[in-house]
Amino acid sequence: MRTVIGGMFILVVMIFYPDKGKFREQKIAPERYESVGVFDVNGDKKPDLVSGAWWYEGPEFKKRHFIGEVKTEGEYYDDFSTIPYDINGDGRMDFITGGWWGKSIRWRENPGKSDKQWPEHVIDSCGNVETTRAWDIDGDGTLEIVPNNPSQALKVYRFNRDKKTFTRHIIYEVQGHGLGFGDVNGDGRGDFILSDGWLEAPAKPFEQAWTFHPDFKLGSASVPILVVDVNGDGRNDLIVGQAHDYGLDWYEHKMDGDRHIWEKRSIDSEHSQFHEMHWRDITGDSKPELITGKRYRAHNENDPGAADPYGMYYFTWNGSKFEKNIITFGPFGETKGTGIYMVVQDLNKDGYPELITAGKDGLSVFWNER
Repeated sequence: MRTVIGGMFILVVMIFYPDKGKFREQKIAPERYESVGVFDVNGDKKPDLVSGAWWYEGPEFKKRHFIGEVKTEGEYYDDFSTIPYDINGDGRMDFITGGWWGKSIRWRENPGKSDKQWPEHVIDSCGNVETTRAWDIDGDGTLEIVPNNPSQALKVYRFNRDKKTFTRHIIYEVQGHGLGFGDVNGDGRGDFILSDGWLEAPAKPFEQAWTFHPDFKLGSASVPILVVDVNGDGRNDLIVGQAHDYGLDWYEHKMDGDRHIWEKRSIDSEHSQFHEMHWRDITGDSKPELITGKRYRAHNENDPGAADPYGMYYFTWNGSKFEKNIITFGPFGETKGTGIYMVVQDLNKDGYPELITAGKDGLSVFWNER
């Protein structure tokens, strides 16, 4: 199968809708951790927040407990994901993280008592970790762990529940900045999206070779790159943020015989550092929205647009283009960004998901009050 990329760039004019009245921000903490997870830490059936060295008791998130020290490097904490995962099988949720300077993915063990620190265990010394995601690669119902290691091999960590250990699988020889997972070619198997092409999954993803298709150059792409059917034509498209530059785009997926054609279309060219994003229904209309925003000071002051006003947004698809809705926007101290790992989850069971975001601008919950 031969694949080409379309050479067309189509600029879409956006419509902006302020949406501040529908989300209420609760500031949780001023700490600068860039990742947050949501899960029941203490077994009271209520979701808690876990971010960096602390966890916060739900449902009010006012009482916090110390998890353990987190390595620092300048403005950064070496903690770029918070993936809930019961690794030791004790019924208590642990979490998986990783970092650039520690050059490893690690898990923190939930001790079961609020006054005890969480032991840290190294899963693998895998190299510099931009961030980490969890996807079910082989469709067996168990999530695999996939770190984004720019300029290094694409590795997948498969969990053995009986042995309570992870096995490393090398999927491809190199990856860039940016990573996504989803079915590109409609064969029912999840494929990997890299910054310079996509990897077609074989029938046995941990035993057979993946086929690389060098279809596109996505730049310093987001994690995740979303693989979703934007326009309802039955083919999955790509949504890509520029994590360290200006731009948010979608790539319309078309076919010409057996050729895959990708047409780049702008969603937002005015803002930068779209590092994190979600595709979820947060408005209750049964249609997913694109939720994203700026990772504040992603590379401190070294990225284009680092000093610009910033915020968080959701984009609705109206059948022909994306419409931008502002959740929060302004200068530092008056707004909030996404961090590198955020959560979209219904905290109060009213049917409308909340947005839970960490970052160098603090930790917040945006309550969805529709």
